[in-house]
Amino acid sequence: QLQLVESGGGLVQPGGSLRLSCAASGFTLDSYAIGWFRQAPGKEREEISCINSSGGTTTYADSVKGRFTISRDNANNTVYLQMNSLKPEDTAVYYCAADEFFWGVVGGTARYWGQGTQVTVSS
Repeated sequence: QLQLVESGGGLVQPGGSLRLSCAASGFTLDSYAIGWFRQAPGKEREEISCINSSGGTTTYADSVKGRFTISRDNANNTVYLQMNSLKPEDTAVYYCAADEFFWGVVGGTARYWGQGTQVTVSS
């Protein structure tokens, strides 16, 4: 069974950092583009960052540019989202998604989705 599992969420103070992980089981990620998305209560899902299968192309939402970094470790079948300088408005459930095509991830229509991990930024 093909699954994506996010981890690394939690409670952090404003200005703090977290690193989210997206691990795959049942398939290898090295041929998939990966995206990170988030959804806060009462808000629409927001695309945060995407990376193509080779890691050579990345995208970031303006809201996180300069603070978040997406990376991938294909040898360990994991994609990461390093989040620095966190703000209360970053509070949301964060999801990773995978698709064979980069445009599938960027368009938010990825084939595989994880269950999400909660990130709460609060003092």
